Parts: sequence; C-alpha cells; structure tokens
Amino acid sequence: MSVAAWKPAVEGIKEVFHASFTTHVYPAHTHDAWTLMVLDTGAVRYELDRHEHGALVDGVTLLPPHVPHDGRSAYPTGFHKRVLYLDDSVLPSDLIGKAVDTPMLPDPLLRHRVHQLHLALDEPFEAASRLALITERLTHHFAGTAPVVHADPTLADRLRQLLDASLPDGMTLNAAARELQTSPTHLVRAFSRRFGLPPHRYLTGRRVDLARGYLVEGRPAAEVAVLAGFHDQSHLTRHFRRVLGTSPGRFVR
Repeated sequence: MSVAAWKPAVEGIKEVFHASFTTHVYPAHTHDAWTLMVLDTGAVRYELDRHEHGALVDGVTLLPPHVPHDGRSAYPTGFHKRVLYLDDSVLPSDLIGKAVDTPMLPDPLLRHRVHQLHLALDEPFEAASRLALITERLTHHFAGTAPVVHADPTLADRLRQLLDASLPDGMTLNAAARELQTSPTHLVRAFSRRFGLPPHRYLTGRRVDLARGYLVEGRPAAEVAVLAGFHDQSHLTRHFRRVLGTSPGRFVR
C-alpha cells in the first residue's frame, strides 16, 4: 500500500490523492467535492447510490459530491489510482444526476487531459488552463452539448496584454477571466487559436526571456529565478532547459 495526498496551489482543486491498494475496502462514504479519478493499473468495483459500477484504466470516473459510494479492487493484484477532489462549484450541480447514472466515461482525450493535469500541478497557471478544458469537456459530456466558440476577436490580444503587464509574478487564469468578463476556457481557446500556443506556455516563455536578460547582466541563477517569477532555481532550470536546450549556467558560459 502507498498513499500520498496534498493540496496544490490551483483554484478549484481541494486535494490530490494518489494511492495503491490491494486488500483495502472502502466502506460507504461521501465527499463534499467532485471526485475525478483515473486508474493507472487494475480495476475498481464500487456501489454508487446503491448501484454497482466499475472503473477501468481506459476511462475517467467522476463521482458527484454528497452521494454515497464504496470501493474495492476488482483483482487480487490491486490497483493504483490518481484522484483530484474538485470544489463543488467547479461543475454545475445539475450534473449530479447524470454523473450518478454514468460515472465512468470511456473518453481517451479526457483521460489524457486529466493525466496532463496531474503532471502540471506544480504550475498553477498551466494546471488551471488544463482544469478549465477538463471541466468544459465533462460538462458537455453530461449535458450533451458542444463547446461554445467565443467570437470576440480582441480577446486573445487583451489577455496577452494582461499577462505582459503582470510579469514577473503573473496572474491566475480565473483572475484574467474575471478581468476580461469571460470564462477561463474561452480565454485558453481564443489565445491558442490566435497565437498558436496556450497562454501558460506563452507566460513561461516570457519569464524565460526575463531570465535570459538577468543572466547576461551577470546576476546569479538563484537571484534570477526569483526576479523572473520562478519558484526557485530548479524551477528556472527545468523551464530554461526545455525552452533553450541548455541550463542557465551553460547559457552564460
């Protein structure tokens, strides 16, 4: 058995929970949050609102808040799961009934997006962007509608201006959405269409540019990381190497 749980600095995510179980059986219980789960190995059987269901590796499971469920491994070898507990305001409450009826979605794109979100949890802006696209897809899955295409041609440029003005600290995706009076998903889609890359990647690139300027001035990498808006030197190095193919130290030499 292995368990890890933490709260990331991402609006809308109350808790992250990664666990491997073999013999543990969850008794019937409820959560005050939406439970978004993917399995990496094994399979899970559970009752949700007194109806039997299963969770498989190739699907995404969404359990609604305040609805009783239990859980147990379907195989003797156990399972490994990754769970995001989402604030109950992230998804509309009128989806609860549909999620009770069909909690598992065999959607490869949705599963890939959830996987990407888990990998980006230490990058708040990127994680918020990925979460926005996930909640949009979940909403339209259960509502049976297609995503709405935002028609405002100025939206992407206004977001870029906001991001540039907020450097080096940056701003959250939700704050930008409130400022521009639109939804986070509209911002991500409009920016990606207009500039060919998502806003979180643009923001990281601008911070790397700032770091380059400070490095060629002769400032030490640890100081540059803070000045350019990165968490620390290792955070700077990871993104610097991804963008420029070398470390900050080698870049200066």
